[in-house]
Amino acid sequence: MKKLKIDFHTHTREDRKDFIHYTARELIDAAAARGYDALAITNHDMLLFTPELERYAAGKGVLLIPGIEITADDCHVVIINPRFSPDPKGYALTDLQRLKNEDSLIIAPHPFFHLFKSLKARLFPLLGHIDAVEFTCYHNSLLNLNKKGVLAAREYGKPLVGNSDSHKLAQFGMTYTLVESEKTIPAIIRAVKAGRCEVKTRPMSGWTMLRLIVDYLTFERLRRFIDRRA
Repeated sequence: MKKLKIDFHTHTREDRKDFIHYTARELIDAAAARGYDALAITNHDMLLFTPELERYAAGKGVLLIPGIEITADDCHVVIINPRFSPDPKGYALTDLQRLKNEDSLIIAPHPFFHLFKSLKARLFPLLGHIDAVEFTCYHNSLLNLNKKGVLAAREYGKPLVGNSDSHKLAQFGMTYTLVESEKTIPAIIRAVKAGRCEVKTRPMSGWTMLRLIVDYLTFERLRRFIDRRA
């Protein structure tokens, strides 16, 4: 069976909580050009999945998978193929129990990264509701905060999925997942839960990582300023 090249965690200009230069269609174009079989766009607290976008991706040979990165108790959680409409009031981490189902995939993104809204120690009591742990592209030989996530996944028998968490197209393609599966959403989700997946990654240069950190800190200051004035 073919191993499908997939990114389960990406962002686009349509994300209301980020400043991103490329659109969903431009990301799909990049996915097609870089040999991806499937892609999930997981903007913050919104579901960007329409029949038109799905058809556009299919025309490029890419299976578009519904996805969202929800905020729960000020932590981020990625849910693939969600079976709910986003709640504008937000979520609590205890909601994961009711949001979890066999048709969806719940991923702990960047679980031990200090600058991001990561679960950190709160990951462990939630592992019964988490289907997979993310290995993200933000790493190199000097800094790799994925290590704790890798250890947690191994200790608790959770599959690892490689994702870009892309906010810039330069990130996209640096880390991804190969999934041994048929090219359908249900089959992909079953395959990941069964552990038929592997992370493919290459290190990020120190300069690129520094630029991304500076961009993130600048954005966070601007976002908080806007939130205070809203």
